[in-house]
Amino acid sequence: MTADNGCEPELSDSLRTFGAVLKALREEAGLTQEQFAPRVRYSVAYVAKIEQGKRFPPGGLLERSEAVLGTAAAKVLKAAARSLTRKAGLASWFRQWAGIEEEAVSLYTYESRVIPGLLQPEPYIRALFDRHLPPLTEEQAEQQVAARLARQRLIVERPNTAFSFVIEQALLDRRMGGVPVTRGLLEHLIAVGAHRNVELQVMPLMQEEHAGFEGEMYLAETTDHRWVGYVEGHGTSMLISGPKDASQMLQRYGKLRSQALSHQATTILLEQMRGAL
Repeated sequence: MTADNGCEPELSDSLRTFGAVLKALREEAGLTQEQFAPRVRYSVAYVAKIEQGKRFPPGGLLERSEAVLGTAAAKVLKAAARSLTRKAGLASWFRQWAGIEEEAVSLYTYESRVIPGLLQPEPYIRALFDRHLPPLTEEQAEQQVAARLARQRLIVERPNTAFSFVIEQALLDRRMGGVPVTRGLLEHLIAVGAHRNVELQVMPLMQEEHAGFEGEMYLAETTDHRWVGYVEGHGTSMLISGPKDASQMLQRYGKLRSQALSHQATTILLEQMRGAL
């Protein structure tokens, strides 16, 4: 087991590099931000943030930029995108788990505090960091938002990795960030749950048999089929690598899955909750 109390995020040189490349290609094409932004269907402010390295580039940007900047420029931009690291901007105590996460063949998550990071849409992420204590600077918040969005590419980029999530219904009923943020969250969960490598289950509010009373847990199956556990909270974390301890977590997680709503029932619940907003 290891613990690390460092909480400061590292700045993302890869995001800054990507932004500088985009800016250079845009200027080479003779376009201002005001001319370029509507052509790629993003706001001027959003493009400016990307060029400053304060926003993670959305997936649609690369495809849309090709029609505006040309094929050769698009190839350069895609090469720059491949250099982006998911770990930049992550808190130091989380980076070890993030490395395991990237190589895992199975990832299991139970959360009772907030929606798991891999499932958070951008407005929900921003709502969380807006409420962070002590308050973050704008640069710190943007770095962490960008890093979290980058991590989420794992679900699409690793189609052979099995992702399982069990989340408490109370997290949805809480309406963190307000009704618009919650509506977007529900829509996002429904969309992510449609991926064939994702199983999403909600633990109902009323459940007399509940194996998650010890709190959240994260589990990863490594490429050599060992299981590693992870827990975190209040700016610290613990990696659980002992076979006995990881096995106990795996047993608890298996029981949680049997107690939560099925994937199909969860989808129906999410759709009902969305309709009720």
